[in-house]
Amino acid sequence: MGVTIKSSEEIEKMRVAGRLAADVLHMIEPHVVPGITTQELNDICHDFMVNEQKVVPAPLNYRGFPRSICTSVNHVVCHGIPAEKKLKAGDIINIDITVIKDDYHGDTSRMFMVGKPTVPGQRVSRIAYECMKIGIELIKPGVRLGDIGHAIQQHAEKHNCSVVREYCGHGIGRVFHEDPQVLHYGRPNTGLMLEAGMTFTVEPMINLGRRHVKLLPDEWTVVTKDHSLTAQWEHTNLVTDDGFEILTLHPEYGF
Repeated sequence: MGVTIKSSEEIEKMRVAGRLAADVLHMIEPHVVPGITTQELNDICHDFMVNEQKVVPAPLNYRGFPRSICTSVNHVVCHGIPAEKKLKAGDIINIDITVIKDDYHGDTSRMFMVGKPTVPGQRVSRIAYECMKIGIELIKPGVRLGDIGHAIQQHAEKHNCSVVREYCGHGIGRVFHEDPQVLHYGRPNTGLMLEAGMTFTVEPMINLGRRHVKLLPDEWTVVTKDHSLTAQWEHTNLVTDDGFEILTLHPEYGF
């Protein structure tokens, strides 16, 4: 599938889906406390999405994924499957939400600190957030995807962190994952040139240790090989005529 340029009608549907996804993350925040299980977080989000928002949780049954959200704790890079293990104070967790509303997707994730945060947990979360923000702020027509990836990689490595290379951002719209692939590393002035109307995610996965990862036997959960902490933030973004619009922004979170 090639890169799609969204019409004004499609963009408006994506604004709605993006805001709904952001609302799920805002709703779940008070529930992220020591003693709760990731399965319970999944169930709360599922009920909110299906019964209150009247949306479809995109991950559920997507290529066989068994839950409605992804919960990635500590050294889990992405695609963590909600289960019965309880969160404990000092954990960090990424909650990844994608909703489908009127056939269009809104995809976003953010880090949460469980109880009193640790210094390393705060550090990797902050650097991952900064990496995402730096990447998004470069978005405008004429910029190349390699410019975005390079800026993210430079910031992470300047802080002695590493960028996961096996998983990346993606185009999004009527299809959950479409072109282009948005790498979070790269060389300036390479890759696809951005045009107004493109929509894609920026979602760098940043490790405190080495960049290498492995896939667990469940064929979904990805972890750091060296068990170092990892963090990720994600927004769905629109390329506008003169810059960008974050479609999954929640007014209480700022960026």
